Amino acid sequence: MDALARLVIIFSSVLFIVPISIAVDTITVNQPIRYGETIISAGGSFELGFYTPENSKNQYLGIWYKKVTPRTVVWVANGDFPLTDSLGVLKVTDQGTLVILNGTNSIIWSSNASRSAQNPTAQLLESGNLVLKNGNDDDPENFLWQSFDHPCSTLLPNMKLGRNKSTGQEWYLSSSKSTDDPSKGNLTYRLDPHGYPQLLKRNGLILTFCSGPWNGLRFSGFRALAGKSIYKHVFTFNEKEMYYTYELLDSSVVSRLVLNSNGDVQRLTWTDVTGWTEYSTMPMDDCDGYAFCGVHGFCNINQVPKCGCLDGFQPNFPNNWEMGVWSNGCFRSRPLDCQRGEWFKKYSGVKLPDTRNSTYIEA
Repeated sequence: MDALARLVIIFSSVLFIVPISIAVDTITVNQPIRYGETIISAGGSFELGFYTPENSKNQYLGIWYKKVTPRTVVWVANGDFPLTDSLGVLKVTDQGTLVILNGTNSIIWSSNASRSAQNPTAQLLESGNLVLKNGNDDDPENFLWQSFDHPCSTLLPNMKLGRNKSTGQEWYLSSSKSTDDPSKGNLTYRLDPHGYPQLLKRNGLILTFCSGPWNGLRFSGFRALAGKSIYKHVFTFNEKEMYYTYELLDSSVVSRLVLNSNGDVQRLTWTDVTGWTEYSTMPMDDCDGYAFCGVHGFCNINQVPKCGCLDGFQPNFPNNWEMGVWSNGCFRSRPLDCQRGEWFKKYSGVKLPDTRNSTYIEA
């Protein structure tokens, strides 16, 4: 009996110390994620799990940089539907959807995939993209669902701002209400399809920033920065899609574009020494504000006053103009008279006006 007891104890110990072998970047139908459990992308750049913001008691499912401290979240699933306890579970269903269940087993968030699934799995890619796919099918065209199609306030490299013309899918950024509340705020940053495409930032329905049209290198309102760039702008415009993205020129660089709750669109880079540092910000100054000088006006941040009227125009309200209120713009000093001869005047180094009402010919 003593020998048998020792054998049972040894056998039980062996069973206890043998780990369950699972892929650390993948969730299957039989392997849900609970609070305190995470998956990590294959290269160790990103991590997915439930988290609690610093000054909040709510729980959210998010993706954050694995190697960055303090935690920097780049995507949130249930920002508008927080969990109020640590009993949340992320599951992959047999039907091929991702769902978050609360403590009463009710669904509070779902990926709502529309394709049929066979052996569905969810995988966190090294790009930071959470994808739902059939088994080991790694073809992006066959993904059942992906988080890159549903951005929050952060645009990672190779994420898109724009739309799929065929499906109607739109990719745009929306601000969080605050750093402790990832629910959607009032600010949006999106590619506008009316006229020649441009990036627009709005506060609710109010237009606050316009990027200007694409000039072959960047949108005309994006200023060329001095020194060596860490990324390149990419604009795709074809029969199927129209979108903006950016690509890092050095894969070792950690960089993100964020629509902050204060209205800034910031590009930030990370180093272990300095942490997150500002690489660029839009708007950079008053002249970046939409229609800051009004119709037929132009803005030059290096002159006093900042606003002036185009040649042949004068202020609509001179008294307001002298008081520094320029938003009412300018009017033509004399009517057009083509018989007397009119011409186009060239202005260089300026952001082109709003192109929503423009027409263009696709080459």
